[in-house]
Amino acid sequence: MNSVRPYKRLLAVLLFLLLLLAVFELSGLRSQFNLAYLHQILVENPVTGLAVFILIFTLGNLVQIPGWIFLAAAVFALGKTWGGLATYVAAIVSCTVTYFSIRFVGGDALRTLKGPLATRLLNQLDTHPIRSIVLLRMLFQTVPALNYTLALSGVRYRDYLIGTLLGLPLPIAAYCLLFDYLDVQLRLHS
Repeated sequence: MNSVRPYKRLLAVLLFLLLLLAVFELSGLRSQFNLAYLHQILVENPVTGLAVFILIFTLGNLVQIPGWIFLAAAVFALGKTWGGLATYVAAIVSCTVTYFSIRFVGGDALRTLKGPLATRLLNQLDTHPIRSIVLLRMLFQTVPALNYTLALSGVRYRDYLIGTLLGLPLPIAAYCLLFDYLDVQLRLHS
């Protein structure tokens, strides 16, 4: 009976995410997840726009909206430095909300799965949690599937947060430079 429990928890996570996606689709909120809208809210009112940006980033990350859309909007609206900083803060909030939401619904369901691959991956995460998360963040940034997996892995929040704080700056900076370059090129050719 215990071997069925992690699958029930994983199913609960899947149903939670599907319900969240359905609410977003049916309410029309998903249509607000576009570059133009995000740019507009940041330009029109930077303070409340930033709060809305963080909220939308957080909700968008839960329903599989790619993070680069948020980063591009922030860089185009606020420039590479402030846009990068706004995205970094939004990413940390988003990853934290995702961690606690998924952990609440699914617990540490991946921890109870059996198999050599799961055991090896979890052992690596247990042995070097912060280093593992830093590397994963550098490669995959805020990809929702990574957030879900880490939350369900049983990794402590402290390690998750430190790994996220240390792993996100480099890829965010690289994308900021790219989007800033693209913004300059678009302005030159307009």
